[in-house]
Amino acid sequence: MSTKLNWEGIYPAVLTPFTKEGKIDFEMFAINTEAQIKAGVHGIILAGTLGEASVLETEEKFELLQYAKKITQGRIPVILNLSENTTKNAVNFAQKAKELGADGLMLLPPMRYKADSREVVEYFKAVATATDLPILIYNNPVDYGIYVTLEMFDELIEYPTIQAVKESTRDLANVTRMINRFGKRIKILGGVDTICLETLMLGADGLVAGLVDAFPNETMAMYNYAKTGEYDKAVTVYRWFMPLLELDIHPKLIQYIKLAATAEGISNPFVRAPRLELQGEEAERVNKIIEEGRKNRPILN
Repeated sequence: MSTKLNWEGIYPAVLTPFTKEGKIDFEMFAINTEAQIKAGVHGIILAGTLGEASVLETEEKFELLQYAKKITQGRIPVILNLSENTTKNAVNFAQKAKELGADGLMLLPPMRYKADSREVVEYFKAVATATDLPILIYNNPVDYGIYVTLEMFDELIEYPTIQAVKESTRDLANVTRMINRFGKRIKILGGVDTICLETLMLGADGLVAGLVDAFPNETMAMYNYAKTGEYDKAVTVYRWFMPLLELDIHPKLIQYIKLAATAEGISNPFVRAPRLELQGEEAERVNKIIEEGRKNRPILN
């Protein structure tokens, strides 16, 4: 069952919960997914950075996809992240994702090799023509070292499957540049939690969010307030949220956000090596931020 994607709203980059032994905890994954759906999210993105893509086997990503499709039952779109090293593997991955029922792809530039602009565009084109799945380009030069420029998008918009961008450049002006250049041709989803409200207020269509994994209700409330023009309410939630949102812009964002979601009863803290669970002062500091947030959470209406 394929679900229509319009690239608007809140798309959690969902966690991949593990058991203590390091296997995927499908039961906890289902609990978190149901919490997201109940809060009203518009889709989920599997096996992204927060989903620990770098330590998942390809087959595990497809297992997650199949399980997610089974439990969502068409209620929301299920998008699979594609982060491959070679064009051949990327094409094969995209085709397999389509075969297994993915509703869309989030597409990163080639991993490991720092490709130039021409190479990145050709890589994206190869995936865009390999399947009819809608594609969200992930533009994150801060973490992945490759900047997808406006000129590159000039070429990419010729491909109808390339429909949206996860805007993680951390340059707020880029939202306006994209809208000025492409209008509504490329939907914009903000990808950095600490500037998410500003991104929405500048005209982004939605967010690929991180702390939503732990706090789906508050994320949805902030988004809905922004969309209905109730900016005072949106800002109130945002100010409460900021110490928690800052957990998203740290190399240990996975450990941090898993701790927050664990406190909320919708994840567990286990990660796969080389990541390790937090300990000592760091664990105390992060847990204190989470406790403060949970204690002082805003009343939503």
